[in-house]
Amino acid sequence: MIRLLTGAAATILVAFPALADPHRYELDPEHTTIAFMVDHLGYADTLGLFLTFEGGFTYDLETQNLSDVIITVQTASVESFNKARDGHVRSKDFLNVEAFPVMTFTATSGTPAGETTGTVEGELNLLGQTHPLKLSVTLNKASKYPFGHGRFTLGISARGTVKRSAYGMTYAVENGFVGDEVQLILETEAMRME
Repeated sequence: MIRLLTGAAATILVAFPALADPHRYELDPEHTTIAFMVDHLGYADTLGLFLTFEGGFTYDLETQNLSDVIITVQTASVESFNKARDGHVRSKDFLNVEAFPVMTFTATSGTPAGETTGTVEGELNLLGQTHPLKLSVTLNKASKYPFGHGRFTLGISARGTVKRSAYGMTYAVENGFVGDEVQLILETEAMRME
């Protein structure tokens, strides 16, 4: 029985050797959401999205080693489902998209907390300033995509928080009209690059 199980394990390892190596993954733009929520007047959080972005990372499923994380977001692609508000968010009061058209998150490693959870500590460059950003990350699923592109895919959820004022975005912070803390939300299907 032991010999049979050992043989089966060896067969699995031989059949899937590529899974044990680090691979580069790219965010699937059709199945990725980069969003934020921020308090408005204490009544409710306002939800916004960024529609134009690209990114990727290198990850080893077996060792959980993560490296070379970079996500680049076009700030003018912000969408909060209100034309007037979107115009204001793009202005100098908030994202100042004309002067700073891109924000970028980079990280060189991650810290596993369990089989499917961990943290990624990196840096967010926004409005010409760079500050640390820590994301709590969950690996939801890792398998070959069942249709379409058919590539090996990681399903990932990540959450983090930034203070607008740390980046000089102080509009409506003092009077409490718009919250200082912004909750960041990332939901992605990251495809292994062939």
